Amino acid sequence: MVTDTRRVVAPGDLLGIDHLLDAEERAIRDTTRQFADDHLRPYVADWFERGVFPVELARQLGQMGLLGMHLDGYECPGTSATSYGLACAEIEAVDSGLRSFVSVQGSLAMASIHRYGSEEQKSHWLPRMAAGELIGCFGLTEPDHGSDPAGMRTFARRDGTDWVLRGTKMWITNGSIADVAIVWAQTDDGVRGFIVPTATPGFSAASIPRKLSMRASVTAELVLDDVRLPADAVLPEARGLSGPLGSLNEARFGIVCGVVGAARDCLDAATSYAMSRHQFGRPIGAFQLTQAKLADMAVELGKAQLLALHLSRAKDAGTLTPTMVSVGKLNNVREALQIARTCRTILAGSGITTEYSPLRHANNLESVLTYEGTVEVHQLTIGRALTGENAFV
Repeated sequence: MVTDTRRVVAPGDLLGIDHLLDAEERAIRDTTRQFADDHLRPYVADWFERGVFPVELARQLGQMGLLGMHLDGYECPGTSATSYGLACAEIEAVDSGLRSFVSVQGSLAMASIHRYGSEEQKSHWLPRMAAGELIGCFGLTEPDHGSDPAGMRTFARRDGTDWVLRGTKMWITNGSIADVAIVWAQTDDGVRGFIVPTATPGFSAASIPRKLSMRASVTAELVLDDVRLPADAVLPEARGLSGPLGSLNEARFGIVCGVVGAARDCLDAATSYAMSRHQFGRPIGAFQLTQAKLADMAVELGKAQLLALHLSRAKDAGTLTPTMVSVGKLNNVREALQIARTCRTILAGSGITTEYSPLRHANNLESVLTYEGTVEVHQLTIGRALTGENAFV
């Protein structure tokens, strides 16, 4: 007698990657997944449709230890980069906008202070930011200068012992809900970073309306109209573009890992739908063309999972390079977006509503594809590493 030993495998489990994680990493992943399922997933479609980010989530995320979780000291959790990446995937499995909040708070605003700030700045800001009591943003991109930050026009001039900032920043996540902004500006001594409390006179932020993407996230324009700051507002260890670019690599790492969660969620939704939707007397998941789509997407998801885990281990070992991050960002976002789009085709008409996640993920991933380094920027970064030739100029 022949026994049928077939079993159904979840898309994210196809390659059996779980055994590559240790017990603590699995526990952090599973705890974050449970939090996301209980406190985020039931409400995210409504947040997306209404275009809101509930500010009270900041404290909940802080209580969960998800803000600046891979930073050491100053009441930060101090987990491994691998654990942080796994947590990003679980948050982004719900929505990229929610993961963006976590990334901007921890890997841009907090990490800039942690890496470049004075002891006094770290002690003053980081504990309350880790707790979600204070929200941060990161002001680098300008209306006319995105991929070329060296051309930024925001300028900080000395006036006695003070600094006076003037300029505009654009597409700033958390901008209009932030308590503190890390602002990068040209000075007579090159690019410098500044800690700007948003209550400072001359600082204003306006949310960008009518977004078709990242709707459960706050995106804003910052205006600095002669914002006067004391001498100790400058980040003392950041000089030149290496400062903001170093912070961007921190955030890009979170993206590499996070979008794996979005892709997994899309594939879970499409697979479940394919087995419950019947046409011609059988589930559409029983047809060859649907199975071919599912198989191809599951293979790409597995490859993205392995790439994210490899880069996580490299980051923990101190061997992660900016070029490696570019490989991860380019591949994983591009593949996650294609998975989201293909999953929507399996859902057909049902896929255009917020009842199902793939089209919402696809809309979000259109932004993730181009923020913190466009496809072209990462292609040229990789090309430069392969040829030794700089094609940016």
